[in-house]
Parts: sequence; C-alpha cells; structure tokens
Amino acid sequence: MRNPVESRLSKIKDHTVNYLKIKKKFYLCRQNAIDERMKIHREGHKIILYTFGILILVNLTLYRAAGKTLFFYFFLFLSIGIAAMIINFFRSPNRVFANCKPGTIVAPADGTVVVVEEVDENEYFHDKRLQVSIFMSLFNAHVNWIPCNGRIIDYQYQRGRFMAAYLPKSSAENERATVIIELDNGEKILARQIAGAMAKRIVTYAKPGEYCRINQQLGFIKFGSRVDLLLPLHADVKVKPDEGVKGNRTPIAEI
Repeated sequence: MRNPVESRLSKIKDHTVNYLKIKKKFYLCRQNAIDERMKIHREGHKIILYTFGILILVNLTLYRAAGKTLFFYFFLFLSIGIAAMIINFFRSPNRVFANCKPGTIVAPADGTVVVVEEVDENEYFHDKRLQVSIFMSLFNAHVNWIPCNGRIIDYQYQRGRFMAAYLPKSSAENERATVIIELDNGEKILARQIAGAMAKRIVTYAKPGEYCRINQQLGFIKFGSRVDLLLPLHADVKVKPDEGVKGNRTPIAEI
C-alpha cells in the first residue's frame, strides 16, 4: 500500500508541473502578443498622410456635389478599404527572435517560399549556391530583417526591370539591392531585395563594414516584392516551397 505522505507529495508534484506548464503557455501567448504589436513603419508615414489627405478631400467633394447618394457611399467604403490596405502594408511588427545560435539563418521577410533550389550565382560568389526565395504579396508586411549575425562586407544596387517578383528570372533581371554578410563562423551569405511589378523603391539600411544582428531591420520594399537568400550548398534548409514564413520569426537554415 502506498504511503499517504508519498501520495500527497506525488499529487503536489503533479499539480506543480501542471501549473508550470500552464504558466509557460500563458507566458508564450503573452510574449507572442507583445511581439506582434504593430506600429507604422517610418517608410510609410508620408505616403499614408498624403493618401489619407487625398481620400478625405475627394470624399468631402463628392458629399458636397452628390450628397448621401449610393455613389458617395460606394466611394466612401472603397476609400476605407484602400486606407486599411495601405496601413496593413506599412505595418511594422515588433518581433524578437530569441533562439539565436551561431550559423542560424532567419526569414528576412513575411511571405511564401517560392524557391528552394541549387543555382549558379554569377554576380558575387561565382559558384553554386542554395537559393531560398520568399515572395511578399500586397497583403504581407514589407519590412525586411537581417537574416543572421555577422559583418556586412559588400552592398550593391542594380537597376533593372519591374516584372512580377514571383517569376524565377526576376532575381537576375529586376531592380535589386544585394547585401553580403560574413557570419561569425566565416561563412558568407547573400541577401537580395528584389523589386516586383508594383514595387518602385527599395530601401536598404545595411552599410558595408557594419556588424549586423538578427532582430535588426535590413530595409523596406514598397508594394509587392521578393527577398532571395543565397546560402552555401551544405546549409541545412528548414523550409520548403509553398510554405508560409514570418520575418524575424521563422528559422530558414543552419550553416
């Protein structure tokens, strides 16, 4: 027969373990909520201000000219939709990637993985690399994050076309900004911001010679775009095509 004291201690232990599990889940949920708190990215301040001003002016003009007609209400709801879409586009999630290890590569953007394949990289490395490409739709946040800890050793900006960013040849033909990062372990990766059909401006904050870290912002691409990562062939890639990823949250690879 089990000792009453041991039985009591066992129940206390079980209750304690359950309490700690619940507390951990609560903490993680709370931390995720804190991480996902949104603010408007600085690259969107002027565009949002101008857009809101124009929409308000047009709606006031329509109201004075047509009154409370069906056309006025249609344009009013259309304006609200446009305003909401622009705010959604320029949101800047407050995320922190905590499980950072040497050689960790984190998603540099929100979106969908469209490419995971071996390619010939002919602009900088001139060798074979593993390419991981993330396509950002108009509904994704378009802030870009530094994908790894290391030192920025090169930056290049190439003028080009503005074809759809999900097309494979957009990596080589579209307007793009390329950043080369040397990791603490000596490995080098390439992060490339690519303009899409609607993207007309790429902003890159990274500068050669600076030390960069995960959780820092790489830059911003306005209105539909893509980010490529060119990794060493021996990189252990953690994602696959058609998988959704979150910038500064989803692990992409280990080197």
